[in-house]
Amino acid sequence: MFFDTPIYFVFLTTVVAVYWRLARTGQNALLLIASYFFYGWWDWRFLILIFVSTVVDFYCARLIDRSKMSAKRRLLLTCALIVNLGFLGFFKYFNFFEDSLVQLLESLGVKNVNRATLSIILPPGISFYTFQEVAYLVDVYNRRLKPANSLSDYALFVCVFPHLIAGPIQRPSHLLPQVQRERTFEPDAFFHGMMLILFGLFRKCVIADNCALLADAAFNERLGPASLPVVAIGAYAFAWQIYGDFSGYSDIARGSAQLLGFHFMVNFRQPYLATSLQDFWRRWHISLSTWLRDYLYIPLGGSRFGARKTYRNLLVTMVIGGLWHGANWTFVIWGAIHGVGLALE
Repeated sequence: MFFDTPIYFVFLTTVVAVYWRLARTGQNALLLIASYFFYGWWDWRFLILIFVSTVVDFYCARLIDRSKMSAKRRLLLTCALIVNLGFLGFFKYFNFFEDSLVQLLESLGVKNVNRATLSIILPPGISFYTFQEVAYLVDVYNRRLKPANSLSDYALFVCVFPHLIAGPIQRPSHLLPQVQRERTFEPDAFFHGMMLILFGLFRKCVIADNCALLADAAFNERLGPASLPVVAIGAYAFAWQIYGDFSGYSDIARGSAQLLGFHFMVNFRQPYLATSLQDFWRRWHISLSTWLRDYLYIPLGGSRFGARKTYRNLLVTMVIGGLWHGANWTFVIWGAIHGVGLALE
């Protein structure tokens, strides 16, 4: 169920119409059921995965919070992270690592390597909700956040449908309190939400989809043989396609959330007006760049231990950020280019 399809707006309108007739407990129950229905629309088996990680994280976080023993708390955090990152690694990266290993062995002269014959379907949005769950566990471990008292509240924090497939990645300290408190209907916020949805649809369906046609024509040489003007047209069209797709989906997600009384963080702030690479990452996919900063770059040491380690931390962070975007060596190289660029800057 994609945001730019009629069925999504039938679904959203039905949920919103019923939602504002209920008290908070009823609203949360409706949203949880609707979110699981939304996620299971692709394949009901995906629900098993998200439910298992939700239950593991909920109880591990409560045990982490109650425990006074550092070793036990670290063990619980490690176990929960292994479950979450293990799911992400297996479903998103198994084929990538297997193919890379086979190619490496063949380049070393090892022939006829047996490949595992697994047909692995990538669950939609697993990168988004996994990072959200990891942030929750780490915040509870560092005592920056009290764990949720209700499994249903925590489950809704993980899977509330507007952010589930395209983000923004929600911070636990921002979204979980919204799930736990009363929400009131505010006409201005509701109208703003509708405008966000309309602007998001325009970016996705008008700008991005038409730029995609132009980029495909350029790269498939339907505009003529490869030349500087043709390649430039393709590159710029592709850049606006990516921006229109992603920012459009983010705005539809934010608008849908506002129709339900939630507030999601802004994910894009005119990134193509950035004056530097650092400025770009303060404007582009902000929920991811700030997550990488707070949960990877700073724990690695950030810029606290000299220039050389700062450059290393930037490179590691951006390579992992590149791999988060997709299971392909091109994404690893893209992340490395950004890491080197940030270090040089």
